[in-house]
Amino acid sequence: MSDLSRAASMLSDGDFTCVLCDGDTVLTSDERGVKPLLSWLKSGGDFSRFSAADKVVGKAAAFLYVLLGVRSVYAHVMSRPAYAVLCENGIGAEYNVLADAIFNRDRSGFCPMESAVLGIDSPDSALDAIERRLAEMGKG
Repeated sequence: MSDLSRAASMLSDGDFTCVLCDGDTVLTSDERGVKPLLSWLKSGGDFSRFSAADKVVGKAAAFLYVLLGVRSVYAHVMSRPAYAVLCENGIGAEYNVLADAIFNRDRSGFCPMESAVLGIDSPDSALDAIERRLAEMGKG
């Protein structure tokens, strides 16, 4: 079984929001949103051999996966802009549902992280925008 298939299976079978697999090394999180990705990014670890599975991947999360340097990403729901970001950066992308956009939890508008990176094409600029938005929301 590939690392991506294993991560996707663990995501579906467990109470995780995000799973990273590299052979016998498995990292999991039950935190929501981009929080686990930011934590892993700030750890300074080498994630270049990992494959990831995530419940929802929008453009903001896709930029964070690019910065993490993972090999591939599976999502239950992935936005078209996220798919484009991953593919443009040489990261394999698979999904169950491809959506035009990721909406906020009450579906009254776009996800705040999606709004933060709207019109951004650089992973580093996206990280700055994500951190600013989290600070504005009192979560940074």
